[in-house]
Amino acid sequence: MAQHVLLIEDEPNIAEAIRFLLTRDGLRVSHAAEGAAALVLLRQDPPDLVILDHMLPGMSGLEVLTAVRADPESRNLPVMMLTARGRDREMAEAAGADRFMTKPFSNAEIIAEVRTMLGQPRQAP
Repeated sequence: MAQHVLLIEDEPNIAEAIRFLLTRDGLRVSHAAEGAAALVLLRQDPPDLVILDHMLPGMSGLEVLTAVRADPESRNLPVMMLTARGRDREMAEAAGADRFMTKPFSNAEIIAEVRTMLGQPRQAP
């Protein structure tokens, strides 16, 4: 069975581009455009990796990440934060992001990061 990525991104063009790249690379991709819906999807169909935008409507990406890390079921889930603002890196890392990528990014860069993250063993806190 294909590994599952939950993509949480509110920009339709970016979400579609990432979904296309990851699906073409053999991954199963679920998508949510806002934080509360993403947390529901995460519980209903647990992913192997989360790609999480920092700036989302309603709940911010940092709030979503805090909820993911607080839940024992998803605490060790690999999370890559995306943002258009490089200065958000420290906040994302402090909240528990495993990787951080600044927009814009190249197709090869995101595929390489996702492959690396999916190959990593999950570490207990």
